[in-house]
Amino acid sequence: MQTVTYKIPNISCHHCVHTITSELSELPGVKEVKADKDTKIAVITFDAPATEEQIVATLREINYPPER
Repeated sequence: MQTVTYKIPNISCHHCVHTITSELSELPGVKEVKADKDTKIAVITFDAPATEEQIVATLREINYPPER
């Protein structure tokens, strides 16, 4: 199991958190998504077949590109 943490500047409300959580949770292998509107941080825990590249691509696709 792997965990990644991203700073996502576009998080501004609970709707943003919900969108990120639901979109990433649909990826096969993603076990847990925790996003916080105050810190603008998302923590994602995943196993194969999910990859970090896939997670970043999904975040960009839904207009929440992460900073690293």
